[in-house]
Amino acid sequence: MTSHANPSSFPSSDDRLDAVAIARGLGPVFAGRAAAADENDRFVAENYQALKESGLVEAGVPRELGGGGAEVAELADMLRTLAHSCGSTALAFSMHTHQVAIPAWRWRHQKVTAVEPLLKRVAKERIILLSSGGSDWIAGSGRAEKVEGGYRINARKVFTSGATAGDLLMTGAVLSSEGDTDTVIHFAVPMKAPEVKILDTWHTLGMRGTQSDDVLIEGLFIPDAAVSFSRKSGEWHPVFQIIATIAFPLIYSVYLGVAESARDIALKLAGRKPATEDMMHLAGRMETSLRAAQLAHRHMVEMVERNAPSAESINEVMIGRSLVARHAIEAVELAMELAGGAGFYRNNGLERRFRDIQGARYHPLQAGPQARHAGAMALGLPVASIY
Repeated sequence: MTSHANPSSFPSSDDRLDAVAIARGLGPVFAGRAAAADENDRFVAENYQALKESGLVEAGVPRELGGGGAEVAELADMLRTLAHSCGSTALAFSMHTHQVAIPAWRWRHQKVTAVEPLLKRVAKERIILLSSGGSDWIAGSGRAEKVEGGYRINARKVFTSGATAGDLLMTGAVLSSEGDTDTVIHFAVPMKAPEVKILDTWHTLGMRGTQSDDVLIEGLFIPDAAVSFSRKSGEWHPVFQIIATIAFPLIYSVYLGVAESARDIALKLAGRKPATEDMMHLAGRMETSLRAAQLAHRHMVEMVERNAPSAESINEVMIGRSLVARHAIEAVELAMELAGGAGFYRNNGLERRFRDIQGARYHPLQAGPQARHAGAMALGLPVASIY
């Protein structure tokens, strides 16, 4: 494996893009930068430039529209591979990746042609899409005011990974009507608009290189024609069912990759010492927890591959999300124990994985809401009322 990614060695436009092989080729140089980004709260900007040069930015765009044609399973493996080298790069890039995979799925399986201009821009211009999913769950956030010809938007969007690298923020805002249910409108925000500011808020325990800063939107005009769809606040709209079903197998592939890399580091460190019965026990528990996370993630991907987003697919994906988080965190904790004192040193890379894996706790649906959601589904009760 070479120490530098050489764009000329990547597949030409005449060949099928192998996103996982490209990610593997980028791994050594990304790994070399990971510690510095983490220690200095610095965005992985150089890695994003490499992602653009390599063709991975457009990997999920259908080949017919100029992209790499990778579907969700391959994209998940791509992100999982990147996470072995740099969890922050993989997690930030997962937000772009799922924002490409969702319209690509709609184009392939629902014949929605309205998404073509966006997908073609991603392929041709290699623009970066941002997600505000952390602050835009089914209730929505921010305020939309109806004005002539469109809407005036005021909002503060948190957890906007890769904010400074982004071209479009895929987000929404809440339109309130007296005596009627609030409506959430969905649209894209141009990050270079003067009404958009990035706030320096991302100083965190882990995933520091993602630069998931807050984005402040003050008085931005969104024309009627730029609203992609609208839904009732708190409603699992069919498009939102697609979003939730597709996004989370991609996001959680990153945490699985972090756990796998922690396991590899722990075994290497443990191998320097004579094996004991306690070490075998810890290694066995670590392997078992990691396998549980892998199996749960495979189930999430299989739900996407059914190509039938629904209330049931969301429930299954969210159960998988909780299982991946629980067992990936447990696997990394056991990796720390197995490695012993060596795992406590930053230069071995294990403590960064330990901090990064904690992020798996915080994406929707978190453990409490996910359990209530699954319970409501099992009991045949409406799920919207639990949010």
